[in-house]
Parts: sequence; structure tokens; C-alpha cells
Amino acid sequence: MAVPLRRQLPMLLLVLLAAGGLRAAERSSSAMEELATEKEAEESHRQDSVSLLTFILLLTLTILTIWLFKHRRVRFLHETGLAMIYGLIVGVILRYGTPSTSGHDKPFSCSQEDRPFTTLLVNVSGKFFEYTLKGEISPGKIHNVEQNDMLRKVTFDPEVFFNILLPPIIFHAGYSLKKRHFFRNLGSILAYAFLGTAVSCFIIGNLMYGVVKLMKLVGQLSDKFYYTDCLLFGAIISATDPVTVLAIFNELHADVDLYALLFGESVLNDAVAIVLSSSIVAYQPTGENTHAFDAAAFFKSVGVFLGIFSGSFMMGAVTGVVTVNVTKFTKLHCFPLLETALFFLMSWSTFLLAEACGFTGVVAVLFCGITQAHYTYNNLSAESRSRTKQLFEVLHFLAENFIFSYMGLALFTFQKHIFSPVFIIGAFIAIFFGRAAHIYPLSFLLNLGRRHKISWNFQHMMMFSGLRGAMAFALAIRDTATYSHQMMFSTTLLIVFFTVWIVGGGTTPMLSWLNIRVGVDPDQDPPPTNDSFQVLQGDGPDSERRNRTKQESAWLFRLWYSFDHNYLKPILTHSGPPLTTTLPSWCGLVARCLTSPQVYDNQEQLREEDSDFILNDGDLTVTYGDTTITANGSSGPHTATTSLDDRRTKSSSEEALERDVGAADHEVTSRGTRLVFPLEDNA
Repeated sequence: MAVPLRRQLPMLLLVLLAAGGLRAAERSSSAMEELATEKEAEESHRQDSVSLLTFILLLTLTILTIWLFKHRRVRFLHETGLAMIYGLIVGVILRYGTPSTSGHDKPFSCSQEDRPFTTLLVNVSGKFFEYTLKGEISPGKIHNVEQNDMLRKVTFDPEVFFNILLPPIIFHAGYSLKKRHFFRNLGSILAYAFLGTAVSCFIIGNLMYGVVKLMKLVGQLSDKFYYTDCLLFGAIISATDPVTVLAIFNELHADVDLYALLFGESVLNDAVAIVLSSSIVAYQPTGENTHAFDAAAFFKSVGVFLGIFSGSFMMGAVTGVVTVNVTKFTKLHCFPLLETALFFLMSWSTFLLAEACGFTGVVAVLFCGITQAHYTYNNLSAESRSRTKQLFEVLHFLAENFIFSYMGLALFTFQKHIFSPVFIIGAFIAIFFGRAAHIYPLSFLLNLGRRHKISWNFQHMMMFSGLRGAMAFALAIRDTATYSHQMMFSTTLLIVFFTVWIVGGGTTPMLSWLNIRVGVDPDQDPPPTNDSFQVLQGDGPDSERRNRTKQESAWLFRLWYSFDHNYLKPILTHSGPPLTTTLPSWCGLVARCLTSPQVYDNQEQLREEDSDFILNDGDLTVTYGDTTITANGSSGPHTATTSLDDRRTKSSSEEALERDVGAADHEVTSRGTRLVFPLEDNA
């Protein structure tokens, strides 16, 4: 039976109205969802701005307080300690003064999967949302996940520390290296940094393994803690950072050799600690027990250590040499802004390139800084020299204080802290014994070959100055996925607090108690202590300082210096002797191509900052009793004369080196200063 048309029209209108209403409701719902999404994005942007503003205000407050402390000559607390205190205050406010801003997260079960995914795409009512992996949460803490969005915002990705904050700190250490005092004590510094750090790592690791066994015995250990974890903790906590002590040393002008030993050890020690930790992580024995000792895995780890360190060293040096050649064979010095920008980018890219190739960026950027200071600096324009020095000094200051401020925040904002009193007390005891085994036995062995002994008060000060800082924190926070690593991070944080506040604050009283010289001119040498031999220094204090420093330089550096001065410097920079005078005559064409015209013009004007590291035989005049001896066989106006080496003739490179230091064979005319110089090499 057909329905009349007049009855169908109302029905059609009702259907159309209903469909239109549904579409309008859908559009309205979609618009509301988009509006909510936009509001969430705007709120997230606002929280990001507030979190960054928080750190900027922390740094600003730290700088103003530093000025006040310097104005009042307050030395009981360093700027890094201030940054940590302000970070703690802000952390307390954020933890207990800001309400939760999001509901509890709902857990979803993915029982069919046997491994976690880095990125998840979740289908919610036909819309796909992307989620990224942040880490594992133990079942007992599933309901304690941080619900405060602000606290989540101020918790940075650990890679931020390694890729952004650490490079300027490490590069500045290499770029601002005081080469004279560093190379004077090079042998001792290498021994403390390499052998000492390894000894400290294994002693701390083994002692902490005993502590872990004790914790398991008394029921204080709730999850797995392997021997390799203890060794990793030993490597992390062996990274010293005596920034507080060194700043006070610099302000008080403490003994330069003590400063050089501590600074040199801390610079290389960071590099050794990070490579050592990578080697321990690479330790993977075969068989069922993956944490038992295995000789093959051990030697593999040693090979990994040597491979990573040498590869990183070469990469840093090569990148520095590339920058040197770019600045030498281009006209960038005519554009200081471009020159400075290229220098900055090439230096920073060294760190990232090493990390991308599987090496260690810390080692690479450290030796890149040393290479840049030794070679590239001579090619830069005067304006770029000033700019690069100031740029990296400012970046170093801001990055370091940012890290220490974040340490204070992390004590309250980090979600996975595990504080164990037994482990913490055991860690402090292990660090004390590890530092003692690091300093005293090595100092005894080094003193067997040193002319200027490392005195007991120096050794006590070095023992006292083993602070932990930015590097230990960065290594510990890089991996906090497991129970053992979370406990190690929490303990490292407390150790850094204690050493910066207590040890750093006690530096000035300790200097006074140990009777260590302060107010010392950096170019002043220690007083003589041996009257067996005396060396007459000539022509004023500059000649005296040059001669003494060259004799005291480590033999390892003296072997390398002649090659560097005669060949590398002229090839890579605008300084040094022309290659036409140092290479054989048949290499004349190559020598002229590789020697820049500025070398001929600047031989007298450019001062070699490291030209006073080496002492030639012709620079010595030795007196013993009534006998005056010069190394080239000439004698002074005493009654008897003796020649040290009548048959020795100087090569052209030695003559060029003598011309460079301005101390060729000459008779000493000034007889007012007599300094002690036994002729054996320094360690």
C-alpha cells in the first residue's frame, strides 16, 4: 500500500533534522576536543617556560650572592654550594608547595609482548596518540607515579647533561690549561689520573660488594645488586671534581705545583672514569652466570677501555687539527665573528661526533680543547682570541652552576630515590680508603724519581680535596632504570652534597693547618732544598724562570717538544721556525708550501707560551765548589774548569730551539741568584 507523499515529507524532515543534529553534535564534540587539546598544549608551553625561568632565576640569584660573597671575602662556601642550596629550596617548594595537576594514569596490559617499545601508537576512539618510553616502574610503585606536571617538567632527560652541559665544561678545562705547570708535573698527573683512578675504582667496588653482602645478610637488600654494579659505582664515584678547592686555590694564589697536580688529575680523571665505566658495562661473561668473573670478558673490557680512550683521543686531536688548518689556510681572520662561530661549532661537534661513532665525547672534547689552545689559538685574530676565551669561560660558568642547581632540585623532584643508610655509610668509608690508596702509595712511588718531592702536606691536601661533582652526578643519572642504579644515584647525590659543603668549606682552614704557601706568584718557583749542585741563572728573572721551568719539565714532554716545535707548529700555525730551516734541503718545495708567510714575519713578535718548557744543555752553568761548568764546555772565572760534553755537537733543530728560547750558549753575567738543580729528570 503506497504511503501518500504528504505523509512522507514530515518523516523525511525528521530524519534530516536528526542527521543534522548528530553531525552538529559531532562537530561540536570535535571542536571541544580540539579546544581542550589546544588548552593542554598552551598549558604545557606555559609550564615549560616556568621551568626554564626557574633555573634562570636560580642562576641569577647565585650570581648576585657570589658577588656579595666576593665583596665580603667569604670563603667558607663556594658558588657551587650556593647553587645547590638554592636548588634544594626550590625543590622543596615544588615538591610540597604545588598541587597535583593531573589524574592518576591508567595502566594498560600488553601481556602478549615480551619487551618494551621505545614508542607506542595508541588508538583511542579512532584517533592515534604517540607515547614514548620513560623507564621501568616496579609493581609496588605503580600508584606512586609522579602526578605533578610541574615536577615532571623540571626533571630533565639525562642526555641534556651529556650533550649540552658537559661539553663546554670539559672543553674549557682543556682550552684554559696552564701548560707550564701542567707539563712540569705531567708524569705525576698521568699516574694519579690513570693508575690512581683504576686503583680507587677497584678498591671502592670491592668494599661496596662487601657492603652489599652485609645488606643482604641483614635483610636490607630488596632486589638484585651484582658485583659489576659495585665496580660501576666505584668508577662513577672515582670521578673527582675539586672545583671548590681549585677556585679557593686560585683566589688565594696557593702553591702552583699543588694546584697543577689537583687540576691535572681532575681533568684527566673525568675522562678515565667515564671510559672505565663504559668498559665495566661492556663486561659480559659467557655462560649462565653473566656476573661471574671471566678472564676472556675481563681482557675484552681492558681492550674496550684502551680502544675507546685511544679512539676518542685521536678523534679530538684530529678535529682540532682540522680546525687549525681551516683557520690557517683561509682568510677567516678578516672576519672575527665568522672565525669565532666556526671555532665554537667545530669544538662542540667534536663531542657529538665521538658519541655518534661509539667513542667517549668527554675524552674527545678535552683533547680537542688542548689541541685548540696549543695550535688554533695562534692562528686566530686578536679579537677572536679574546672572544673564544670569554665565550667558553661564560658557558663553563653557567653550565656548571646549572648542574649544581639541578642537583639540589633532583633531591626532591627525582621520582625513584632509594636511600639505604648501610649503603650510604659504606660508600663514605669506601671512598675514604679508595682515595687514600689513590694518593699515598702513588706519591711514595713518584717521589722515588722526582727531584721536587710531593711533600706530606701536599699529599694530605690532595687526600682532602677529592670532592665529587658534576661528572659523578652526570654518570650516575645517565642510567637509573634498575634498583641498583637508583640506589647508586641517590647515594652519589648525597656524597656530592657532603663533599662540596663540608670539604669545600674546610679548604681554607686546611691550607692554614697544613702550612701550605698562599699568596704565591704563579711564575715564582719553590725555594731550593738541595745544596749539592747549583745553577747560576742569567740575565734577570725571566731567564731564571725559563731555565728552571725547562729543566723541571717531564722527560716525556721534553722528548715530544722538539718535534712539535720544529715541524708541527710551522705546519699548523703561523708561529715557530720556518720549515725551510728545519727540513732537509731536498724538501725545500714542500717546506715553502707548508710554511705560511707570517712565520717569517712573526718569528720575533710571536711569543711561544710553551717555549720555556725545555732546557737544553747549553742553558746550564753548574758550579760545584770552585769549579764552573757549562754544558758546551766553556768555563767561568773559577780556578778549575771541566767540560760536561766536549764531543757533543748540536743539530740544526737544537740550534733553532735555542734561538727560539733565546738561551743559546752564553756565559752567565748575573751572579746574584743561585738555584739548586740536580740534573736527573723529573717524574
